[in-house]
Amino acid sequence: MIDILVIVLPVFIVLGAGYLAVWGKMFTDDAVDGLMLFAQKFAIPVLLFRAISTLDIGENFNAPLLVSFYAGVVVAFILGLLAARYLFDRSWEDCVAIAFCCCFSNTLLLGVPITERAFGPGALLGNYTIIAVHAPFGYMLGITAMELARAQGTALRKLPAKVAKSMFSNAMVLGIGLGLAVNLGNIPLPSVLTDAVQIMARAALPAALFGLGGVLYRYRPEGDMRTILFVCVVSLIIHPMIVWGMVHWFDLSTATLRSAVVTAAVAPGTNAYVFANMYGTAKRVAASSVLLGTVLSVITTSIWISFLP
Repeated sequence: MIDILVIVLPVFIVLGAGYLAVWGKMFTDDAVDGLMLFAQKFAIPVLLFRAISTLDIGENFNAPLLVSFYAGVVVAFILGLLAARYLFDRSWEDCVAIAFCCCFSNTLLLGVPITERAFGPGALLGNYTIIAVHAPFGYMLGITAMELARAQGTALRKLPAKVAKSMFSNAMVLGIGLGLAVNLGNIPLPSVLTDAVQIMARAALPAALFGLGGVLYRYRPEGDMRTILFVCVVSLIIHPMIVWGMVHWFDLSTATLRSAVVTAAVAPGTNAYVFANMYGTAKRVAASSVLLGTVLSVITTSIWISFLP
């Protein structure tokens, strides 16, 4: 366990440094907002563009991996939706936001660096295969459910356009889409541009991890603890359990098992709060779930890695 904590802790130390910087008033809220804007709107989309545009899709596209991971996503979403409604008596709009927290793992800011530190850079192909679909699939699921929850009096024929508009205003979805276009179109890029992309991509994870720590300082848990703990149980335990079972059922490789389980086992991502904030519902539950889930995942992710070959 000590060896695994040595692997995992540097990621959380960078995150904790951001938290302490804001707590100690060495880094302002405006600076955090600027850093996260840079990371989420620019650096991370560029990182995703680079990863997807250079990925050998024919070699690495893995339908059983995607089915294994996203079966867990759908089950986690349904569990969150039903529990929020029938156990915690929330409105349907709150239920959708809580369900989104249950299913939307922090695949990039936590999943990628933890997998890389635990198993090396060569272990990330499965992660990027999952990430290529993660934002489009997750937002399509969440936005569709939310628009249905809010569709009273709205014609259903207008729903696809609303979902598409919301999805394609997301910078990460655009980065993935452009990467796929370059990849599938076999479009050559000049070395000057690829070098610039590489510089920007290198900044993405450290900037985002540090900024995420600052964001988490703002949203300490306040009330709704039963709901927050339920979100953590689904995202940190139930989701990776489902993925573990599905990967073994498909008899996939060890590398695939590592990528899928670690990616499923990390805490809810900041997009869980972004989604709740976008619709103005269940924001406290979302923010507190990201914070508490991130803290708990130091332990739970280490345990999951200890089970992996």
